[in-house]
Amino acid sequence: MESYSFLMTVAIILLSTKLLGLLTKRIAMPQVVGALLAGLILGPACLGVIHETTFLDQIAEIGVIVLMFTAGLETDIGELKRSGKASFLIALIGVIVPLAGGFVIASIFNTQSDAFLQNVFIGVILTATSVSITVETLKEMGKLSTRSGNAILGAALIDDILGIIALTLITSFADPSVKIGIVLIKIAAFFVLSLIAGIVMHKLIEYWMSRAPGDLRRYAVLSFAFCLIFAYVAEEFFGVADITGAYIAGLIISNTKKVTYVASRFEIASYMLLSPIFFASIGAKVEVPPMTTSIILFSIFLVLWACISKVLGCGLGAKLCRYSNSECIQIGIGMISRGEVALIVATKGISTGLMQGDFFGPVVIMVIVTTIITPILLKLVYRDRKEDYSDLVQSKLVDQYEEVRDFDLASQSILDLHQNIAKQAEEKKPQTK
Repeated sequence: MESYSFLMTVAIILLSTKLLGLLTKRIAMPQVVGALLAGLILGPACLGVIHETTFLDQIAEIGVIVLMFTAGLETDIGELKRSGKASFLIALIGVIVPLAGGFVIASIFNTQSDAFLQNVFIGVILTATSVSITVETLKEMGKLSTRSGNAILGAALIDDILGIIALTLITSFADPSVKIGIVLIKIAAFFVLSLIAGIVMHKLIEYWMSRAPGDLRRYAVLSFAFCLIFAYVAEEFFGVADITGAYIAGLIISNTKKVTYVASRFEIASYMLLSPIFFASIGAKVEVPPMTTSIILFSIFLVLWACISKVLGCGLGAKLCRYSNSECIQIGIGMISRGEVALIVATKGISTGLMQGDFFGPVVIMVIVTTIITPILLKLVYRDRKEDYSDLVQSKLVDQYEEVRDFDLASQSILDLHQNIAKQAEEKKPQTK
């Protein structure tokens, strides 16, 4: 007999994430914190009501893809270009500082003679940024299109690439079959493909919209299909994270005329189903193993350095690029969250023998703390920042808001038009007689 228990699981996730989201909003915290807490409470770490399944994993994956796609749609490409060099420097220093400090901390607690690569791998875990949580928080606060918001998005994109290179380098030492040269060529080829795809898609969409300007619903479907295909190609053929492919797909679509309509449609699907399941699934994956005194101390140092290193590294990079002090802090805090990325990297380390099983517990704790604390800190550092509002007003998406609102009233407009035509027809009847 076919089981439909997954329907109840989804319902429980949606209700709990929205309920806790409302509660966290009442105490001036982002709703994403409530969704993460809901996953932790319902998952194996607490109540054990929901468990990690293939179905939930797949829906959660689509959720994070849509989240990053909408982030690409809402990114001001002009501002992203202007912050390109800054984003690279922010990401570079933001990778070096956590990696070096993570290696030092791991070396203190793991003093075995052959533990060099294992200690370096702890540093590699700390380089990975999970920007999806930051994106959701900034969107909720209306800060995604600010100067610091664009810098975070650009730095996170480059951070992902640098993280892949660092992970590939260390695994290549443990596994001679991994060729770093091939990985670098694949990454370069992916960005060349992205440039070509951007040019071709822009021309195709502009041609389509000129021939069928009112066919917006199919345009949204085409955009989603393009997002999924690009995410798949990035992960499967080039070894680049699927969320990076989704973000670049969003950037490509963002350069077209009807981007605000597409973004508004994806916002609905993301809010109602995909985002709650994604954030709850992060909490559902957490299982805290037994801990010794030494491991607890290691966990404390790891959590502290995970938070401090990104603020120091990314903040320093931003300061060198002449961002204001408040923007440097915003960018650094926006890069703190590790999320599911660190768990994936840690799992890879255990399978390749690059990480001891005892160290997985501290990594899990680090993920929990950084995931929950990032939205809270972002809320604090973005509070009453007037300069961010001035940046936001200049965004094309804000200027085009009226277009979305008018389209949402399309049904009423059609009815009004029909009534006007009927009225004019009635007025013309006596004249024809």
